[in-house]
Parts: sequence; structure tokens; C-alpha cells
Amino acid sequence: MNSPPVYLLPGWQNSDPEHWQSRWERELGHSRIEQSDWDWPRRGDWMARLDEVLLNDARLAATPAVLVTHSLGCQLLASWAEHSKHTPRVAAALLVAPPDTEREDMPPQLHNWRPIRRPRLPFPAIVVASSDDPFCNLERAAQMAADWGAEWVMAGPRGHLNTASGLGDWPEGQVLLQSLLERAKTGLQNE
Repeated sequence: MNSPPVYLLPGWQNSDPEHWQSRWERELGHSRIEQSDWDWPRRGDWMARLDEVLLNDARLAATPAVLVTHSLGCQLLASWAEHSKHTPRVAAALLVAPPDTEREDMPPQLHNWRPIRRPRLPFPAIVVASSDDPFCNLERAAQMAADWGAEWVMAGPRGHLNTASGLGDWPEGQVLLQSLLERAKTGLQNE
């Protein structure tokens, strides 16, 4: 059985070349979902782009994808899952460092990401958060994970789990992704 395709959903301003998502794209062959505007992200536009990519990938009719999100990509996934009719094209998701876009100190570019969408995700998910993320306190991240029905993983004091966190290839994240890929394959075999 084929392994599920993996799509990377970066956050605001995209993932720089040394970000673990960019490394996974280069080294593991995962696909990044490109957005038309990384600086002024519009929730509806980003959701439409995610739908477009998933619908245009013919493989996903038989083998749904696993999505790997970072930062605003987490909010994209939650919003998309609440509204899209195409959630069966996703088998599982790894959500890393969800930001609290409802905070008063969020940049104006992110105000249209309010309120945070909190539907229970229709597929298995893992949320990973740091105890000292400057964009979301641990309690808020844990509540988002609970609302989304996701497994919760606390990464310790690692900042925003980005390039500045010094994660390199982030092997711990790869282990979490592998567990989701295995669950997705098992789910397909049981159908």
C-alpha cells in the first residue's frame, strides 16, 4: 500500500529555507501548499487554495493526505475543516505551534483570522506546542488541541518551533509524523 502523500501548510510569511518544513520538503519530498499572499493572508483565500490543491491531487481519492501545519497553517486547517466538503481527502494532521490570533497584540495582517475556529477535526490529529511560544501561551494551545479533539504534545521551552528554535530537521516531529502516517495506512487497510 502506498504511503499517504504529505502536504506542508506553512504559516504567515511562509517557512524560510532553514525552517524544518522547508528541510522536510527538500529532504523528504513532501509538498508545500503555496499561497498567493504570504504577507496579508486572507482566511477565505487560503482555505480555497487548500481545497484546490487537495481536489487536484487524484491520488487523494484512494489515499488521503496527511497535512503538516505550522503556526497560521494550524488556523487554516481548523477553518478549512469546519467549512470544506472535502475533508475525506485528509487522513490525519500534525499541527505545530498554533498561534493565538485572538490576542490583542497580533499584527493587523492577522485580524481576519478571528475568531479562532474550534471544530472537532474529522480526522486524527496531534497538536505540538512549546511552553514559551511568544505567539500563544500553553493553556490556550492546550485548549485548542482539546477543542479540535487532537492529541496533545508539549515540546518544552522551544519558542515558536521554527528556525529560531534551532530544530534543524526536527527529528521529534518526524517521529510524530510517522505515527500519523502509520495510523492513516492502518485506517485505509481497515476500510
